[in-house]
Amino acid sequence: MQKARIRLSSTQLDALQTVCDQIESVCQNQGIRKQGPIPLPTKHLRVPVMKNVSGQGTNMWAKFEMRIHKRLFEIIANERSMHLIMKIQIPESVLVEIELM
Repeated sequence: MQKARIRLSSTQLDALQTVCDQIESVCQNQGIRKQGPIPLPTKHLRVPVMKNVSGQGTNMWAKFEMRIHKRLFEIIANERSMHLIMKIQIPESVLVEIELM
């Protein structure tokens, strides 16, 4: 049996949730012991931008924010089950890191 830690991160919450649901369904069908999805703290990237191009007049600022959502799975599975998990269709917006222990 292998222990794997799977970290998922994405700026789009719905894409992240679909990948989490697919991993949960594979684990449930194969009878794999798992912990997760554990929500990790969301990272907020804020960028203030000045609205005036020239810089003259009153200072008006526009604020843009990008949120990076993260989830963590800890799975104890055999090689066949890990192969099924790795075959899941993952959108481009979701970053996956798999660490085998």
